[in-house]
Amino acid sequence: MSSSGASASYVPDGHVGEQVIAAPDWLGDHVDLLIGVPLRIALIILGAMIVKGLAKKAITRVVQRILQPSEEQRGPRRTGRGPAVLHRDRGRAKERREQRARTVGSVLSSIVTVVVAAVAVAMVLDQIGIALGPLLASAGVVGLAIGFGAQNLVADYLSGMLIMLEDQYGVGDSVDLGEAIGEVEHVGLRLTQVRDLNGGLWHIRNGEILRVRNDSQEWARAVLDVSVAYESNLDTVYSALEQAGHDMRQDSRFASVLLEDPAVWGVQSLDADGVVVRVAVKTVPLQQWAVTRELRRRVKEALDAADVAMPFSQRTVWMRSDNDLTATSPTSAPN
Repeated sequence: MSSSGASASYVPDGHVGEQVIAAPDWLGDHVDLLIGVPLRIALIILGAMIVKGLAKKAITRVVQRILQPSEEQRGPRRTGRGPAVLHRDRGRAKERREQRARTVGSVLSSIVTVVVAAVAVAMVLDQIGIALGPLLASAGVVGLAIGFGAQNLVADYLSGMLIMLEDQYGVGDSVDLGEAIGEVEHVGLRLTQVRDLNGGLWHIRNGEILRVRNDSQEWARAVLDVSVAYESNLDTVYSALEQAGHDMRQDSRFASVLLEDPAVWGVQSLDADGVVVRVAVKTVPLQQWAVTRELRRRVKEALDAADVAMPFSQRTVWMRSDNDLTATSPTSAPN
């Protein structure tokens, strides 16, 4: 009985020993799965967080550069064109810089987040053992379908981003976008809002803006065409116009608005009623219309003082009576 009991207890002890010996072998075979893969995944996540943090710091520096005061507030800019003449209202200029900074910073942060997250997820899936080929193929098909369906939306966002990065126009600028002409009130990634002269607010998709005329950048020009009678002495006309421009430049109200002395360009055209002489002067942005109105008033006074006659409509009117029509009508042939 004792021998049989001893032999019965000996068999289980042998199986336990085999299991104890097999356990370290299993751990040794799967040590990479239990330790190496999680460690590499943790390193990937840590690296992604570091890259994202560095990119955020770079974006912050870019945003701060955008928020810096414009050059005319720090002193004159010396270039081939002379001093800087980008004179805008400081409140609107600050609003414009802040809007550009917020938009550019938000877009760049979103791009960095998406790119870093996509790369990190792909590397983690590769460590787990999931094949990336089918996933990339499926994502490519989905992306292609979305691209065809939302190509106008993508074009709007890309155009809006380029408009802000290139500083084509901003809040407070006077622009001509085709049918929409007026003052820019808002610039977004998808839409631009323009208030026209009559108070109407235009909403224009950025992807539809093919060309822009900005009247608010660097400098503007006031152009005035003056029509005088054919009998007028052009030398006298030139002298009167130059004197009117010189007096306006000496006026303290316009000394900071005019960037140069008004110049008489000469005869612009010979119309049916008179001779057209052109006067032009450079002004600060958005002041060319006020300068043109004031210059027109001064030119009128100068021409009156110089006794230069203004042209009047010259028309030749032919009048015929019923008798003239009867006299000129063909006579009837004799029978």
